[in-house]
Amino acid sequence: QVQLVESGGGLVQAGGSLRLSCAASGRSFSNYAMGWFRQAPGKEREFVAGISWSGGITAYADSVKGRFTISRDNAKNMLYLKMNSPKPEDTAIYYCARARAPYTTAAQSATPYAYWGQGTQVTVSS
Repeated sequence: QVQLVESGGGLVQAGGSLRLSCAASGRSFSNYAMGWFRQAPGKEREFVAGISWSGGITAYADSVKGRFTISRDNAKNMLYLKMNSPKPEDTAIYYCARARAPYTTAAQSATPYAYWGQGTQVTVSS
């Protein structure tokens, strides 16, 4: 079955940088759109960034646009999220996800995603 494992979370100071990674197992990784979501204490899970199956199209939540960068390395079955200038409000558990159907673009809601990792905690200090 498809398995997604996030890593790279931890404590980072505001204004610093952090890179999250998601290792995917299972066949045909490159055929599926991938995304990053996050959930802060007391809040619903929200979309952060998405990337199409080809890697040519990306989408970002307005709150992270210009600061975060999503990328993928299909040869290594890896998904990344580079977080530049993180803010305390970015503190959350971050999840990577894979789309249910192949050859999809960067969706901005959870509905198209079928597989989820267990999450990695990111804490931004001020």
